Amino acid sequence: MFDSFQPGPTTLSGATIITPEGPIEAALRLENGCIAGLASSRGEGLDLTGHYLVPGVVDLHTDHVEAHIYPRNTVQWPFLPALMAHDAVVIAGGTTTVFDSLSVGASMKRPERREILEPLVASLEHGVENGMFRADHLLHLRCEISDPATIGLVDATISHPLTRLVSVMDHTPGDRQSVDIDKWFNHMIHEMEIDETEGRERMQELFDRSARVGAEVRAHVVAAAHAKRVPLMSHDDRTEAHADQARSEGVAISEFPTTLDAARRSRTHGQAIVAGAPNFLRGGSQSGNVAVRALLEEGLVDILASDYIPRSPLEAAFAIAADNSLPYRLQDSIAMVSDRPARATGLTDRGRIEEGLRADVVAVRLVRRQPVVSAVWRAGKQVF
Repeated sequence: MFDSFQPGPTTLSGATIITPEGPIEAALRLENGCIAGLASSRGEGLDLTGHYLVPGVVDLHTDHVEAHIYPRNTVQWPFLPALMAHDAVVIAGGTTTVFDSLSVGASMKRPERREILEPLVASLEHGVENGMFRADHLLHLRCEISDPATIGLVDATISHPLTRLVSVMDHTPGDRQSVDIDKWFNHMIHEMEIDETEGRERMQELFDRSARVGAEVRAHVVAAAHAKRVPLMSHDDRTEAHADQARSEGVAISEFPTTLDAARRSRTHGQAIVAGAPNFLRGGSQSGNVAVRALLEEGLVDILASDYIPRSPLEAAFAIAADNSLPYRLQDSIAMVSDRPARATGLTDRGRIEEGLRADVVAVRLVRRQPVVSAVWRAGKQVF
């Protein structure tokens, strides 16, 4: 079991260490699960010459769990083995703290999300309690406000000790993420493998539900998050009015704003802004929304999340720092995937290579600019 013993002292030598102040050449000492300090770059311990040592990635949003639960449209895999497979991919990308982003309620596709949420959370809890995961797994409740079932599901899960983040989202087309209704519809019936007639019926039912219950469900989710003091994010804000609404609700984080106008407005409200790392790496949004590069150029990105590619935060951090057209040093971009998401969610014990903090550390080497994770330590113990 990955949590079954306390590791002894470890020294990592020869690497370039990325600290908040910048890169330094030194050895890193890990002891009692924490960063014990720095020593001469030459000495005993594991030789990591040619590597960078960076803090473990803290990923606030990954949809990757469902890729293992539903490996095919008609296949549902057992939850615990699916979570273990997800965990293996996550740790291999340098993520030591992952907020598993589980759907609370459903829009049009996968109505079974309503039924699987609670047993999926129970499987996650079982894996955590029994040391079956390499990464530290927490819960991000992605609350679909177009579904009346979301209210009961939130009430059933908001108090769970693993619940550390909540987002309010509305995937009804015509607003927010998907403005082009026809494009969304054609994509959805293809993905769901249904005909146009059935698709039209389901879409109209979604429109009706959203109009009927959306405001009530959103208000309930916001109130529940505040009552439990769980950080709250507003998802896919498109307009200044969306950002203003989030501010009025006490939302601290804007997640994946879809336009520059919304991101700029969120910044004036003092909200942290989360952007998708895959968007930057592929050169734009797969939904046709604002490019993360445009947000970076205006200083409108605080945090990068994996969204749907688990290893993308670390890759994006190195790519951003290597891009001479952007004003970010490696310590700046690494902070976007470690220190800043940790701080935004109250995880003050991790996110930086700093004496006294938890020893979540990743050894990375570059092969023709491609980051390759060679080893990972979580709480001082090597888990990869």
